[in-house]
Formats: sequence, structure tokens, C-alpha cells
Amino acid sequence: MELSHRLVDHGFEVTFVCTELIHALLLDALRQNTDDGVDTLEGIHLVSIPDGMADGDDRRDLCKFGDGVFRRVPGYLEKLIKETEASGAASVKWLVADVNMWFCFPIAKNLGVRVAGIWPGAASGLGMSFRVTQMIEDGFIDDKAFELFPDIVPIGPLFADQELRKPVGQFWPADKGCLKWLDAQSDGSVVYVAFGSFTIFDPRQFRELAEGLELTGRPFLWVVRPDFTSGGLSKEWFDEFQSRVDGKGMIVSWCPQQQVLAHPALACFVSHCGWNSTTEGVRNGVPILCWPYFADQFANRSYICDIWMTGLAVTRGEDGVVTKEELISKLELVINDDGIAERVRMLRDAARRSLSKGGSSYENFLKFVSLLAE
Repeated sequence: MELSHRLVDHGFEVTFVCTELIHALLLDALRQNTDDGVDTLEGIHLVSIPDGMADGDDRRDLCKFGDGVFRRVPGYLEKLIKETEASGAASVKWLVADVNMWFCFPIAKNLGVRVAGIWPGAASGLGMSFRVTQMIEDGFIDDKAFELFPDIVPIGPLFADQELRKPVGQFWPADKGCLKWLDAQSDGSVVYVAFGSFTIFDPRQFRELAEGLELTGRPFLWVVRPDFTSGGLSKEWFDEFQSRVDGKGMIVSWCPQQQVLAHPALACFVSHCGWNSTTEGVRNGVPILCWPYFADQFANRSYICDIWMTGLAVTRGEDGVVTKEELISKLELVINDDGIAERVRMLRDAARRSLSKGGSSYENFLKFVSLLAE
């Protein structure tokens, strides 16, 4: 969605395609997150297609969800493009697609539409996906590996929400009251905790996290999605917990994360290390306590902890649980480490230079826009 806003800024008209379920979530969040309650975006047409699953299927089962998408969505997408062309309302010049939606590329070829792939994660993940000639003959890659793929243009991060205050496609309504709460906290005091859209905790791990945050004695802002736990968590226990931390901690179901991370009250970001969260933390100069869940999040943790050295990682016990004692210990370490603080500032400044006029991300995005305009 951020890319769509940026393309509209450069004169393009965008049709944003997603599945029916995600489409409904986007519209509902858009209505609640905008001052006038509208569910439209200037220059962006929001349309939906079925995801290939039955109404009662569990879409958190990623294997089943992926099977449904890859089997049925290609037909729906091709039909949508043909109907758009036939209507005469617009001519489809480009299909800009997530690389993981591999079926978009043969569809574009069959229809004579030019196609650009978007890799939404870290560039390291893209490099591994290509294997880059056996990881450069098992030397395990270096920066020169990407010279083998000259058509890859790094353009992110984009930050349409933080800089332009434009809706960026949230799945749930954001509780903007948390920004006023942050205004009332001291600079560099708040622990921000958010685990993205997919992470799920079992009740025991949820309680360890909650009690750990309580015992830190620090103010905290914690994002707890409606589906954050796998079930079995006592409502009575959670109500009692919220009563105990009232005034010290704030719990929301969703928040405007880019604006939260830019707030001076933040001391640390406890994160699942999704790439969007990682780049948002970096750009705003916030040290990260890494708690990855799946996929490329473990590689992102390695960059944060081992290469950039701008954060630390929690360690699970033999039973697979991160204890409250481990959380408290690592939070104090990451917040009070002067070396981490200095490296965080240096990486923040480098990211901002890259995004400014003349910087690599800024100039590469203009190259991408020029390519689309051909």
C-alpha cells in the first residue's frame, strides 16, 4: 500500500488487488482510521478476488492457505485483468506483484502485460532464494553477488504513513490514543511490544511475557491482536493483569506503528523481526529485542544482533518458553548498552541519508518510476 501511494504521487493510477477477506479488513480499518470515515483512497482502486478457501477454513494455517491461493487465485486474477481491459475503463500497463505470488509472472506474459516483482522482505532473503550460484560457490555470498542481478532495484523503506500520514493498509483499526499516552511518558522510557500480523503465543508464553513486562517496572505499550493467543487464556487472569498494570502499561489491539516508533518516549522495541518492523525500528533509531517467530525473521535477527549489533535476542529455555526472567534481563541489557545505543544512532543516520534526495533508496525509487513510465 505504501508503494501504491508513492506511485500515485508520481502520476500513476493504481488498482490494488487483494483477497476478499483482506479486502474487508482493509476497508473496515480504513473507515475507522480516517477522520471522515471514508473507505476510498485517492488514485487507488481497491478490488478483491476470492482466496480459494471455504468460509469456515482456518486462514492461519499457512500451508492450507498457500495451497488454496496457488491453486485457485491465478484464475481469478487473470479473469480480473481481462474484465478490466474489456470494460474500457482502463488499460493495464503493468502488473506489480509480490515475488511470492509467482503465478503473476506467467499470467502477465500470457496477457502481454509488463510485470515487475516486489520482494517485501530483506534483500538477504532474496539472495538466498536465488541461491546466487550456489552461494557464490559456497563462499556464502558477499555484496558482489547482487551484481549478478542488475534488474533488482532496492527502493525501500517507503514510510508513507509516518511522513505523509497516508493509510498504509492496516488489518485492524489503530488505537491512536496510544500516541497521547506516549506524550505523557518520559523520553526514552517506554518498552514497545508488537509481534506483527501472524505471530501466535500459547497461554503459558503469553503469561510469561505479560508478567515480565509488569515486573520490569517500566512503562510499556503492548499490541495484543484479537487472535494473538491460541486459546485457553483465562479472561479473569487477563482482566486482573490489566488492572494491576493500569497507569503503567497500555494494551491496544493495533496501533500506528511507524508513528509509535518515531516517538521520543520509546526506549526499546520488542519485535518478531518482520522486515517492515525491522526497517521501521532502524529508521527511527530504536534498539530491538529480537523474538522471531518464523520464516525470514530469524535471518533478520542475525542482522540486528550479529552484523549491525543494534539489538539483542531472547533465548528460549529447554521447554521452548522465553521466561519472564529472561525477558527482564535482556530488556535491561539492550536498553542500557551504550555501544548498542551508538550503533543504533549510526544506522539510523545511514538509513535517513539513503532515503533523502541523492541517497540510494531515493534515487533507486525514481529509477523504478521511470521504468514504469516507459
